[in-house]
Amino acid sequence: MQRRNLWGRRWVAGTVVAAGLVAGLAGVGPASRVAGAEQQVSAPEPIEEPTIAAVHGALRAGRLTCEALVQHYLRRIEAYDKQGPAINALVLVNPRVVDEARALDARRRAGEPMGALHCVPMIVKDNFETRDLPSTNGSLALAGFVSAKDAFQVARVKAAGALVLAKSNLAEWAFTPYETVSSILPGYTKNPYALDRVTAGSSGGTAAAVAANFGLIGLGSDTGNSIRGPSSHQALVGMRSTMGLTSRAGVMPLNLWADIAGPMGRTVEDVARVFQVVAGEDADDPVTAAARGHRDGDYLAVLRADGLKGARIGVLRQAYERPDMDAEVVAVFRQALADLERAGATVIDPATIEDLSAIRRPQGLDPCGGFKYDINRYLASHGDRVPVKSLAEIVASGRFHPSVRRQLEQTEQGPAHGPETPACEADRAYRARMREAVLSTMARLQLDAFVYPTWSNPPRLIGDLNTPHGDNSQLFSPTTGFPALQVPMGYTRGGQLPAGLTFLGRAWEDATLFRLAYAFEQATRHRRPPASAPPLR
Repeated sequence: MQRRNLWGRRWVAGTVVAAGLVAGLAGVGPASRVAGAEQQVSAPEPIEEPTIAAVHGALRAGRLTCEALVQHYLRRIEAYDKQGPAINALVLVNPRVVDEARALDARRRAGEPMGALHCVPMIVKDNFETRDLPSTNGSLALAGFVSAKDAFQVARVKAAGALVLAKSNLAEWAFTPYETVSSILPGYTKNPYALDRVTAGSSGGTAAAVAANFGLIGLGSDTGNSIRGPSSHQALVGMRSTMGLTSRAGVMPLNLWADIAGPMGRTVEDVARVFQVVAGEDADDPVTAAARGHRDGDYLAVLRADGLKGARIGVLRQAYERPDMDAEVVAVFRQALADLERAGATVIDPATIEDLSAIRRPQGLDPCGGFKYDINRYLASHGDRVPVKSLAEIVASGRFHPSVRRQLEQTEQGPAHGPETPACEADRAYRARMREAVLSTMARLQLDAFVYPTWSNPPRLIGDLNTPHGDNSQLFSPTTGFPALQVPMGYTRGGQLPAGLTFLGRAWEDATLFRLAYAFEQATRHRRPPASAPPLR
């Protein structure tokens, strides 16, 4: 017996009979998809991986309502987040989201135009402030905190028509890049591609939820790794922007010298659609003043299947080569380089940054700023709305996961140097030297971007802190403030575990990275959904 799915199409053996389905439902027709047009699709495609363009096409054609889409995701969350594979990615589901979806449907029936993100159910990391939902940063110390306003990026996506479907788990206080465990949500978040493996951190909850199709796309934050690493571990696209191109206002800080917030999704195009909405200047985050005159246009217009033709791509071996690098990751990366060449790029290998070893962080000085300085200022700005007013009160409360106790206590005992201290002046000089070295190499070799494996090793087993982690994201983008975009590049361990490729570019050339990554994605089509969360019957 055939049943109808939410698209109004026949459901057969867990797939959509997709004749007439919107282009882009599973990566079909890149040119028309970017333009938002519809296209006939002859092959069956999974319903679980629709793009934003596909959803909008189905809404316009009357084959879908916003309420039906939201109910679909809610059913998947009910089946797979705390039951079945128990991926454990979400802290809470928005209890008003169905009503909000119905309101969007009513506005459409009344003839209102669709916003850029109309009815896009989003997963939002729980260090983003949401004025109608709690925001905890993964910690019991902040349980019950509800902000007076949305984080800048949350406000932007809502204004474009998106729905906050759920808040996601994160590594508590965003401390660790290696796993996702908090005190607000018992247990680890599992990697949906292998339930005994880590998600990476700290945005592992967002990544696991988007990868398992609990929502259409998500928001995460990245200080050293935390958008790109979880995206690599879960076959997603993750964008860390140029410092200053996107606002961090309303995102709980880890270290504002390097904190970035931005989108994580299943396709480059979807990430570009959200980036188009969230990029821009914000008076509440002074670093974004630098973006004035630098926002580099339409991030969708640059998406071309031939976007690698004529590009010069440098292999940044200094980012990833180490004695314990996994041989299967090396093999997948070599294939990715061959794919870049086949798509029309010239690959320069190696693209060496000269005298990199001589560019060192200042020695003999206390650290510049960081968590103590930033979190104390953040908590003070919220007055009586927050249950704790300082890092000292967090430590005294004891309301946190045992694994972060030592880091909290040591940080509280240490200094809190502000931006005008000698430590921060030395740190600024170090960052400037790193930027100069990277730009000099790119100019000498006439590079459009560098590439390297996002991680040198596959996702670890949960609880394993001894085998090599393989994180390659901590140095170049966070130190320079230059953009880095992660895209799936294949799988290791018999096709089970995802591996990712990072494109690193110059400041304010974020659009270039979108163009290159989109062309690579279209040439390789590595993204596939995890078997642990199959289509619902």
